[in-house]
Amino acid sequence: MQKRSDLNLARFTSIYLIFCGILIGVVVLLQNLFPDVTLFVPKFWLVFGFMAGITFIAYTVASIGLKRNPETGIMAIMASIGLKMIFCMAFVLIYSIKEKGNRIVFTLDFFSLYLLFTAFEIFCLLRNLRHQNLK
Repeated sequence: MQKRSDLNLARFTSIYLIFCGILIGVVVLLQNLFPDVTLFVPKFWLVFGFMAGITFIAYTVASIGLKRNPETGIMAIMASIGLKMIFCMAFVLIYSIKEKGNRIVFTLDFFSLYLLFTAFEIFCLLRNLRHQNLK
């Protein structure tokens, strides 16, 4: 019997969609509150979609690794975070080559999204680990 507090993939997906919706709401609110200030790069939603997608994939890989072999689950978590970082560096490189614009705004946008999505992912993974240690 599965505990209610255990975070399976379906429950994570619903919580993750709520988290993404809140972030979208904050971005739209900031755009409307400060229309004359350049807070976001022109292709912000591309950056947002990439970060949302890569975070979901990284969590899924780590979660599957934890469920298959709990003893080596930490290696799955580290591998998923490492792959996420490599793909993000590649994205920054490609985006920087293709788009010429305000690099400071892009840097702030990208790393704020990276930190928010990574913090959410690690929070959910630690929640799974905590419940695994109680078994």
